[in-house]
Amino acid sequence: MTNRERVRNTLNFKPVDRLPMIEWAAWWNKTFTRWQGEGMPAGIDIAGYWKLDPHRQFWVNAHEPELSAYKLENNGAYIQNEADYEKILPILYPEDAVLDNWVEDELRELKAKHEAGEVAVWLSLEGFFWWPRVLFGIEPHLFSFYDYPELYHRICGDLADYHLKIIEDFCSILTPDFMTFAEDMSYNHGPMLSEGLFNEFIKPYYGKVIPALHKHGIKVIVDTDGDVVPLIPWLLGCGVDGILPLERQSGVDSNLLRETYPDLIMIGAFDKRVMQHGEEAMREEFERLVPSMKSGGFIPSVDHQTPPDVSLENYRIYRWLLEEYCGGSHL
Repeated sequence: MTNRERVRNTLNFKPVDRLPMIEWAAWWNKTFTRWQGEGMPAGIDIAGYWKLDPHRQFWVNAHEPELSAYKLENNGAYIQNEADYEKILPILYPEDAVLDNWVEDELRELKAKHEAGEVAVWLSLEGFFWWPRVLFGIEPHLFSFYDYPELYHRICGDLADYHLKIIEDFCSILTPDFMTFAEDMSYNHGPMLSEGLFNEFIKPYYGKVIPALHKHGIKVIVDTDGDVVPLIPWLLGCGVDGILPLERQSGVDSNLLRETYPDLIMIGAFDKRVMQHGEEAMREEFERLVPSMKSGGFIPSVDHQTPPDVSLENYRIYRWLLEEYCGGSHL
């Protein structure tokens, strides 16, 4: 099978010759620095060095680069009220975010390889919890549901319209195999908002954008850290297809999720905390994930970025164990 066929078949619960071998999140700079000190060459493509399956993520921001110049002193935020939002609107939601710039150039360069199955492509967009938090700042954002509800809806409406344009522009060149909404709306003890707030402020805008993604056959995955379990039925009710990264330190168990949600796409779930402890600990963790691997709709990967306490040698062990467990004998 080609690399792209593996990804698409896995996400569609269809048979594969083996599971995809990817790292969905880039490695920490500190991890890379450590590995260079332990013998990894500088200036290399890390995924290529580890012979992982090639994939390309395109994160399309909802702002021009010069937004950073508009930061307020308040928690690094950009807005405190509607007047501030009006002030920065000229550099938000750029018309040329995909076409007529580097995104279009890279997509056209990748198109032949994508069509040949050599590379999987995924699109990342800022979600309706994430983007208002960027603008308001972390703490003011949590109050904004109550303090500025009309502004919150305006921001999300603008973002949804922007995403619809991005999707059509992107798909006019190349249709991604899946996409992620960056959200991070859960933490170690559960969601950062109530179901009522989710239904009022987040769900309507998923309802506007997700049908456009599904029209193109794109699988929709939400990227939210921490304990995502209480959020899953809310997200499924919006048409979301899957979740990543399923952090084990927050108590998330992909095997239990599969029992409850047989059609849920899952990416991640491998406990990054065991990687520093060597082969036996990592093999035990892979064994824990075997039922999920056999269930379909699951791509095993580190449940967030590989931390800098993982040596080059231990990651090398992880890499060949990943290949072993993604192979046929374990499926």
